[in-house]
Amino acid sequence: MNDPTSSDRFHEERATYTVRGSDKPDIEAGVAAIRGVVKTLPVRPGVYRMLDARGDVLYVGKARALKNRVTNYTQVARLTKRLQRMVAQTRAMTIVTTNTEAEALLLEAQLIKRFRPPYNVLLRDDKSFPFILLREDHAFPRVQKHRGARRAKGQYYGPFASAGSVTRTLNALQKLFLLRSCSDSFFANRSRPCLLYQIKRCSAPCVGRIDEAGYAELVQDAKDFLGGKSIKVQAKLGGLMNAAAEAMDYELAAVYRDRLRALTFIQGTQTIHAEGLGDADIFALAGKGGVMCIQAFFIRGGNNWGHRSFFPAHTNDVPEEEVLTSFLTQFYEEVPPPKLILLDRPLGESQLLSEALSERAGRKVTLRVPRRGAHTKMIRQAKRNAEEELDRRLAETSTQARNLRALSEMFEMEGPPERIEVYDNSHVMGTNAVGAMIVAGPEGFRKNAYRKFNIKRPETVPGDDFAMMREVLGRRFARLEKEDPDKSRGEWPDLMLIDGGKGQLSAVCEVMEDAGVHDVPVVAISKGPDRNAGREVFHLPGGREITLPPNDPVLFYLQRLRDEAHRFAIGAHRTKRAKSMAVSTLDDVPGIGPSRKRALLMHFGTARAVKGAALEDLEKAPGISRMMARQIYDYFHPRS
Repeated sequence: MNDPTSSDRFHEERATYTVRGSDKPDIEAGVAAIRGVVKTLPVRPGVYRMLDARGDVLYVGKARALKNRVTNYTQVARLTKRLQRMVAQTRAMTIVTTNTEAEALLLEAQLIKRFRPPYNVLLRDDKSFPFILLREDHAFPRVQKHRGARRAKGQYYGPFASAGSVTRTLNALQKLFLLRSCSDSFFANRSRPCLLYQIKRCSAPCVGRIDEAGYAELVQDAKDFLGGKSIKVQAKLGGLMNAAAEAMDYELAAVYRDRLRALTFIQGTQTIHAEGLGDADIFALAGKGGVMCIQAFFIRGGNNWGHRSFFPAHTNDVPEEEVLTSFLTQFYEEVPPPKLILLDRPLGESQLLSEALSERAGRKVTLRVPRRGAHTKMIRQAKRNAEEELDRRLAETSTQARNLRALSEMFEMEGPPERIEVYDNSHVMGTNAVGAMIVAGPEGFRKNAYRKFNIKRPETVPGDDFAMMREVLGRRFARLEKEDPDKSRGEWPDLMLIDGGKGQLSAVCEVMEDAGVHDVPVVAISKGPDRNAGREVFHLPGGREITLPPNDPVLFYLQRLRDEAHRFAIGAHRTKRAKSMAVSTLDDVPGIGPSRKRALLMHFGTARAVKGAALEDLEKAPGISRMMARQIYDYFHPRS
């Protein structure tokens, strides 16, 4: 089967129009541009893109017959207000023809993810889902958490709803099957078992405590468990425990007993019981006030691997059926679809969606709406969860809206901010310095917009917080001026918060003055006299200072913003510091690669011992020739 996502499956025809004069919304100009495209369209499947005067994508749609579908946009009276606004901004279109409507549906999902158009329903949280990988490129397979492209050889199990779900399952696998989780290099250099063996979470194949055949049996048990055959695993463990007890090997029987308890615990913590369901995903939608929540349960091998709530964007005035269809196409753009997808409602395009997902998966994918039996109970639970999550989101949004309105009044802004950027720095005595920016708005933290800045300019003095802030903001505004000079993409902040006092505020104001930015409010947040939370002082340009009562909701909100920036900055600093600690002085020696570096460290123990070794001792190290020993010695002992 050909890859449905490959570029040679599609033929692109671009229709370009020059718009003279103003680029303000004009519905007559939009209809004229669309009519010009309709004349060239074939009656065949494909995908169309609506473009504005700047060439930005407004909307991506698919059609069974392009000519018929696009013609509908010229009948303005029949369009919703939302689509009328889109047509008024349209000045050109891009057309892509496909062989089938299913291919068009798959391509539509790709393009929506790529361009993030403002008039399409968007899956906000589209980051990659975690999987469990059982690597099979080693005699003793390793079990580990995995995200991203699946290039490594092995069995992938997932998706899991969250990293926490993966961690809990990995812990269960270690307790149940004693599989190793260490890296191959760690495994190869062990001379005695590590702590995981002592606490009965690894069988220590690294030092021969289990042979290859015995370990392979454990791996097969793990595959059975992850594949839904937990009853088979339970019966096997029970038999082994009874056999050990009859042989009066009570210590071994206790080991099997503990593994059985771990299995029973995992089975008992399932929030929904899905035995006999095999591999399936369950989706239910709840909507209220233009906001929609989709609850997803992930069932693999009859085990519940967690649930997750999604809040698609741009759902106002969009029918719920259309929202769910668009969500599913985008969701399965990254996640491999299971054999069965259970829905809480019928979809008008369920047959087409099933065909497209089957083409992507390379096997039959069925969409079903349960009407009776045990599956309806799962749907009801997913529906109830969706409604509860939606109520929580609406309550949080209401509180958030009040906080933003109060914030705009407190700092005398024109209106509630849509984008708040918070900045902080982190370093230890000037080393591994990192700047951090977090972003928040009406819907909470926007983690996909977070950014970190490695402090790297030579003129920035290590440990100078003011200079670090100048560098971070200088680079930030330089990039904004380059990528969004007309402030049309929503990337410019409506409010900037700085973790610091008057000095940091002064440094930021200097940068903004140099960049010619005068319309972005800036506030610095410093702690009170005793540096305790609740007595923060808010510094504004011109010397004005504001304090809030300790129980003020706006104060709590600002503290959350400041603390989130602090958390993100410290995390970035620790990651950078950990990487720098892994760097060895041997890395800079010419001719020393990973193998020689490992041989030297194994022979001498530390890089410092290598540096202080005599020439004769270097020559005795395994894998080090006389010439290489001389090169290493001369590097650490240069001749004057």
